Amino acid sequence: MHPMVKPALRRGWRDLNTVQFGMTPAHALTLGPVDTATGGFLDLLNGTRGLPLLREEGQRRDLPDGQVDRLVERLAHAGLLDDARGGGAAADALREKKEVMDRLAPDLASLSLVTREPGEAIGRLAARRGLRVQVRGAGRVGAVLAALLSGAGVGEVDVRDGGRVEPWDVTPGGLPAEAVGERRDAAARRAARRAAPDRPVRRAPRTPVEQNAPAEQGEQGFSLVVLAPRDDIAVYAPDPSQAAPLVESGTPHLYAGVVEGTGVVGPLVLPGETSCAGCLHLGRTDRDATWPRLVAQWRSGRPRHVRPCDLSLAAMVAALAAGHALAFLDGEWPSSAGVRWEVSVPGLDWRARPMRPHPACPCGAAGTAEGEQVSMDGEARETMAGQGPSSTPCRQADAARLAGTWRAHV
Repeated sequence: MHPMVKPALRRGWRDLNTVQFGMTPAHALTLGPVDTATGGFLDLLNGTRGLPLLREEGQRRDLPDGQVDRLVERLAHAGLLDDARGGGAAADALREKKEVMDRLAPDLASLSLVTREPGEAIGRLAARRGLRVQVRGAGRVGAVLAALLSGAGVGEVDVRDGGRVEPWDVTPGGLPAEAVGERRDAAARRAARRAAPDRPVRRAPRTPVEQNAPAEQGEQGFSLVVLAPRDDIAVYAPDPSQAAPLVESGTPHLYAGVVEGTGVVGPLVLPGETSCAGCLHLGRTDRDATWPRLVAQWRSGRPRHVRPCDLSLAAMVAALAAGHALAFLDGEWPSSAGVRWEVSVPGLDWRARPMRPHPACPCGAAGTAEGEQVSMDGEARETMAGQGPSSTPCRQADAARLAGTWRAHV
């Protein structure tokens, strides 16, 4: 192990004996009491030395026997320590790609903030290279979303859509102006490849049987499918039959898009665990008997030539959806699981709308949420805008401890 204090966290001294790592309440921690010699020793935890050399440095600085190991153990237990050579074989292979690591350095630093074990951050980043994600929809949201996932290190990002690129599909970070007139899915896949820091992992060629299989059968093996339709009706009232093959195959999928002046991210559907499009439809029908009639009219009405989807709103939706997708791919449980996040212009106030599993839906998710009531549209919602800073003061160090750690609310 080559210990390294996570460089993503800024360091500051609250007093002569207490050091704070990080600035924001989400990740800030304090360490204390720390004497002058130990405080100076923290600078040596930069990933260039293994534990034997660090112990020798500790002896030269007259630190007590075992002090270095206790300090490293405390820092690691608090999630403040990384391992410059950890993460396994896949991480070692990634480190050898200097240009790729330079591209992904900010992503690695960000991952270090949400991982606790030394070497776990680069392990997650390396694992992304072996993942396959499909984005269905290559409009202003889908094309940018695919590029973001590819740029964040996801090894293979497939994009599916029909038709050809129209002038109103062009967006910064997505489909370029020179792609107008080209096949929409092919142009979006090229944009995703251009954003990738590395070439995708080579896979065995598909067999003739797989190539000729129906789309639903040929899409197995994706870690996640993101449904980002250009059709605003499909965003707001997704057709359960379209996602039925995903539910039946157990494929996680996430909805994202823009309908009129509202951006939508979620729900993230984990088949059999969280609510799906069928649950959404049945729940809305329970609360509003006219819902099926309205949806039928929306779907059968004359399609609009150009749908409202301003650039800033589309970019917000694509970015948030990419963040939720990456969190799931990295092994976390994002807040969009069974929840739809909505944001509307001009206020841009994100609101969470829980989507409860419906007992009549064949997806079976209601069995894991017995006793929960279907959410009513009129009830209060959690909002991102309402999450203010914590008023809890930073807890002080325990003087009886050599190197205790506490979460700081600052």
